[in-house]
Amino acid sequence: MTQKLSMRELVSLESIDASLVASSKKDVLQSLATSVADLLGEDKFAVFDILWERERLGSTGIGQSIAIPHGRIPGLKKVFGFLARLKEPVNFEAIDDKPVDLVFLLLSPEGAGADHLHALASVSRLFRDPGLCKKLRAAKDASAIYRILTEADAAEEAA
Repeated sequence: MTQKLSMRELVSLESIDASLVASSKKDVLQSLATSVADLLGEDKFAVFDILWERERLGSTGIGQSIAIPHGRIPGLKKVFGFLARLKEPVNFEAIDDKPVDLVFLLLSPEGAGADHLHALASVSRLFRDPGLCKKLRAAKDASAIYRILTEADAAEEAA
């Protein structure tokens, strides 16, 4: 039986980039793959390939200037999240054709079927809140972003 993962379980202060500079979707994914590989001890090229393969199936730009790229990594121990706020929005081929400035990367172990889907649904639900996204865009740094994410998560759990 799987249970909902909290933002505290998915992200840490180290897995937030409050001012990612990128010029394209590919550039965003390469930067994220490098950051994540450093944090998880994974190969950045393998991480990028998994993310790029998923993007080729269809954009993970969900609309409202948000993207949730995701994939499964062999040997990963637990579901992992990384949030990047872009300095300048980039074209992500999102469903609403709006450029993306908030990117939540979600990686799961290869065999984490339900956990992966639950985490994806949870992140998607959280980012559908326009008030939350406005706060994330206005936050001054990674610590403020982390606080906003974990407080929003706690409020959702209390509801």
